[in-house]
Parts: sequence; structure tokens; C-alpha cells
Amino acid sequence: MSKRPLILVTNDDGITAPGILTLIEVMETLGDVVVVAPDSPQSGMGHAITINSVLHLDKVSKKGDKTQQYSCSGTPADCVKIAINEVLDRRPDLCVSGINHGSNSSINVIYSGTMSAAVEAGIEGIPAIGFSLLDYSWDANFKASKKYVRQIAENALKHGMAEGVVLNVNIPNLKEKDIKGIKICRQARANWKEKFDKRKTPQGRDYFWLTGEFVNYDKGTDTDEHALAEGHISVVPVQFDLTAHHYIQQLNTWHFEQ
Repeated sequence: MSKRPLILVTNDDGITAPGILTLIEVMETLGDVVVVAPDSPQSGMGHAITINSVLHLDKVSKKGDKTQQYSCSGTPADCVKIAINEVLDRRPDLCVSGINHGSNSSINVIYSGTMSAAVEAGIEGIPAIGFSLLDYSWDANFKASKKYVRQIAENALKHGMAEGVVLNVNIPNLKEKDIKGIKICRQARANWKEKFDKRKTPQGRDYFWLTGEFVNYDKGTDTDEHALAEGHISVVPVQFDLTAHHYIQQLNTWHFEQ
């Protein structure tokens, strides 16, 4: 009898976040689950790794628990690295990250700890998916996400994924009956217009809170932002080869002295 798939679960909101608890519950229906997630929120960490301090890894599940769970003092990317090298006894068949509290569509994928964990797994040759719900609140309702999260993960296990590609999945904050289904998309061309809220400490030292406005410059109907606005779940295949292949020929026309 073949082994059940081994699924690594991680996130960036921390091991106690409601989103990861939902993701664990869904993945347990598909395979054997091991969780390695940050011991505290790591949102916006991108693909940072810990090299200037030690990492701590603590097993938080108890003997007899259905799922092994470990909390890590590092970043989401650290969690995937340490899971593969120190925790798992075989390579996972799938890595899922999330479910993130808040959007990781469009340019947000660059800053996302959720997606960076998935990308780290992809770099290791493991099929990987990052899931996000467009609700930033801690008590977000993930019930409507479950069916679609399961479908997407099930398809990844069944069909496999291309080398060098991970999936960025964003789910609109709607009731299940109002979600129009899944749409395969491209990343919208958008950006943040940053603002810094400048304040002073009682001692007179300046400090800043980063704020900003998300601006979508893309009018295309095939983007993740458009799909989400129309009530669809967006699925964007993301590659981590950042080479601008189309520009290599142009660069070769530049003159460099020997």
C-alpha cells in the first residue's frame, strides 16, 4: 500500500494564527502533515533568512497528536529550510503556506513572507502553494476557503507542478455562495504609494510608521486584481528565476571596454 502524501505546512502569521489552523485541517484530509511555522508574526519579511543569530526550534505537538508541529524562531524561509534539513524524514510531496490574513496579490508577492516560504520550497524542487484570504483581521472567517484550498492542493498532488514554478492563490473575502470559482491569472501591474507617519518620542526623537495606498495601474481583465474584484479566486503561477530574458539581447548591444 502506497504512503499517504507528506505535506509541509507553514505560514508567516505565526503558528497560532487561525489561518494556519484552517490550512492544517484541510491538509489532514489529503495526507500526513508536518507543521513548521514561525513562533511569532513574520508578515512582510519577504525572503529574509537568519544568519546573524541562532535559530530555535521547539516541538509544540504532544505524543499521540495527529500532526507534528514545530515552532521556529526564524522567518518563513527559515522554517522551510529547517523543516527539510532537520525535521522531515523524507522530502514532502507538497508544501503549502498560509492561509495568510490579507492579500498577497500583485506586487505584494515580493514582500510576502507567506509566498517566500512557498518559493523556498520551490527552490528545493518541492511543489508549493501560497494561500491568502483578503481579510487582514485576526478573526477572519476561513470557512469559505476550505473547499477551494482542498481542490487546488489536490490537483497539485495529482498533476505535480513545473520545476521553478509555485502558485500564488488569493481568495476574496466572500461567503462561499458568492465566490464565482477559480480563475488562472497573471500578476497585475500595481504598486504601493508609500507614506510615512512621522511622530516623536517623549524624548524628542523622530520615529515613523510606514503606511501607504495600493494603486492598480493595470486595466487588463486577465489579472489577479481583476479576478478578485469580480469575485473569483485568483491563481497566479510565479517563477523565481528573476532573469529578464527578453532584455539580454538589448544588453548585448552595450559597449564595454576590455
